[in-house]
Amino acid sequence: MNEEFDDNGEAEFAKLLRGVKPLQQDTLHFRPPKKSRQQIVEHKARKQAEVTFSDIYQPLLPSDGPMRWHREDTEAVEVKRLRRGDYVPEYLLDLHGMRQAEAKREIAAVIQACVREHAPCCCVMHGHGTGILKQQLPLWLAQHPDVKAFHQANKEWGGDAALLVLVDVGAHPHKR
Repeated sequence: MNEEFDDNGEAEFAKLLRGVKPLQQDTLHFRPPKKSRQQIVEHKARKQAEVTFSDIYQPLLPSDGPMRWHREDTEAVEVKRLRRGDYVPEYLLDLHGMRQAEAKREIAAVIQACVREHAPCCCVMHGHGTGILKQQLPLWLAQHPDVKAFHQANKEWGGDAALLVLVDVGAHPHKR
């Protein structure tokens, strides 16, 4: 009796599925996709920016007058030359509307671009706003090993809402 039921059931089932085509099975790959060389380089730059800048570090910065700073191995006359406008910034970075993490990445990127392109000066505009970036920017710049000096920009480049940054481009001659 069971054999008759199984034979009848299979025959009916085969009759029902006579014109049905099987579905094509999708192949799913669960490995992460391979990254391009550019993505790897960008990821390293982001990681370097996060490591380079600390929010805890407090360099000795002036409390009066315009914001200015220079490394110990850099002459004070370089800060004076920044103030006078002897250096013309080749890169402009506008940080308006950015969060602190985004600003750190962009600052590291513009400094790397200056070193790569042998541009000794750049201008970083932080704006007035709530003043968070204005407070943090000098602290971050003082930590970067390629920053020789910075000074509050003159009116032409943003006034007290921007900083002119002098970048160490190595033994290459400075462009003026």
